[in-house]
Amino acid sequence: MVEKKRVAIIGAGASGLPSLRHALLYGVEPVLFEASDWVGGLWRYKSYDTEESSVMKTTVINTSKEMSAYSDFPPPAEFANFMHNTQMLKYLELYATQFDMLKYIKFNHRIVNVERAKSYNKDGKWIVTYTDDQGQKQQEEFDGVLLATGHHAKPYYPEKWHGQDSFKGKIIHSHDYKSSKGYDDKVVVVVGIGNSGGDVAVELAKICKQVYLSTRRGAWIVHRIFDYGEPIDMALSSRIQTLQNDLLPLSVKNWIAEKLLQKKFDHAKYGLKPKHGFYGQHPTVNDDLPNRIANGTVLIVPNIKAFTENGVIFEDGTRIENVDEVILSTGYSFDFPLLEDGTLVPVKDNEVSLYKYVFPPDLSDHNSLGIIGLIQPLGSIMTAAEMQARLFFDVFAGNTKLPSKSEMLAEIKAKKDYLANRYVHSRRHTIQIDIVPYLDELALLMGAYPHLKDYIFSDPVLAYHILFGPGTAYKYRLNGPKPWDGARDAILTTQYRVDKGFNPFKKEYAFSKEKKSATGWNKWKNR
Repeated sequence: MVEKKRVAIIGAGASGLPSLRHALLYGVEPVLFEASDWVGGLWRYKSYDTEESSVMKTTVINTSKEMSAYSDFPPPAEFANFMHNTQMLKYLELYATQFDMLKYIKFNHRIVNVERAKSYNKDGKWIVTYTDDQGQKQQEEFDGVLLATGHHAKPYYPEKWHGQDSFKGKIIHSHDYKSSKGYDDKVVVVVGIGNSGGDVAVELAKICKQVYLSTRRGAWIVHRIFDYGEPIDMALSSRIQTLQNDLLPLSVKNWIAEKLLQKKFDHAKYGLKPKHGFYGQHPTVNDDLPNRIANGTVLIVPNIKAFTENGVIFEDGTRIENVDEVILSTGYSFDFPLLEDGTLVPVKDNEVSLYKYVFPPDLSDHNSLGIIGLIQPLGSIMTAAEMQARLFFDVFAGNTKLPSKSEMLAEIKAKKDYLANRYVHSRRHTIQIDIVPYLDELALLMGAYPHLKDYIFSDPVLAYHILFGPGTAYKYRLNGPKPWDGARDAILTTQYRVDKGFNPFKKEYAFSKEKKSATGWNKWKNR
């Protein structure tokens, strides 16, 4: 008998769990190391101070449940379309139990170091050093390693402002912000208008005396809900829309997107309109920020210039006194201290060289190390992380062949140049991807892309949904490696689960599942 290959997976969050799932599908023996006592990672709310990543108590996902779902695990129909973090955690728990993953997870096991084995040049093996749940240091050898620890654990603090050390109020990073408890009637300055900054400002505006939201360059604000109440990521992610987008110059795409957003509210009037176009920065998803600006509970101010003992001075000369707290929503840094003490995969200012954002080119002789989930998608990180894990194991199994080191480096450079030309210079834009094109890219590489020609005559209903339906992950399990026999049904019943999520107690949904799956096709056929 041929001995099973063993792979170490580090982290039991939204990237580690699909890595474990696909290890099992490929017949690999997985061992998942999780430093905490349960699954969920970022999505498991932690009310206590910790270095671990954690959502806020009130966090709701920014991508809809169907666009966030793993390729062989549609979310329960009654789950909300934009799940609260407790429901998101429940989804991850259901995923882990459905595929019997828990027995492969070593909880309360903390990785100390990952290094190449002495035999690495010959066989690509790794030595993993960890402390077990009894605090004892252990070592094991593995054929491969997947690092799935995310990039929201190491807060980034900008250089100190003039007078910051003399400020008598409190300064924290949004990483340490848990809930609005204790903020009643305070004056708070939130620095940064990314998703975290917007969420913190909106939440505190409900109970604080005043909230000031400080931004250097403004932001385009996207609402979760699009026309006719549909989730925006579902409404704008179809294959046909992606193809149309590819044909348009960036200036035209910016004009279209900005026109749609300006119809919601005038960004300039609200003090938010940036100088860059919509596609020049990761947008901020927030449904309530315009309302809070309109009722004055959030006031937009420019970047901080200096601190006084009791207040803050902004770059336009605005001076706010009696500030109780400043919350820095200034993003995160990432590095790889677990990989040969941080020397194996170098990172500078959040820039890293990874082929397809997964494989270090310097290790292309074996490709037995993968980084999973180190991306900033315009879309869900969960589907991207799963596709990365699928690609890793298809390469690991010897099915997909990757290019040479020089070819990898050339593509990495081309991607970096593209990002530099498209986005404003920022530490947060170094790992940016557009979700559907990225999924297509990985799927094409390993033969999992659903070509329309394969279905248009044999299954026109399915072909219609592939072309005009939302860009869910189920489509990438119709064919290619490890296809899932439930993929077609999951695609055709997507709208049923969306409708049910808006109104789970409406009983007629229980009798219209089949009808709803074909509604779009019938409309097109009978036009």
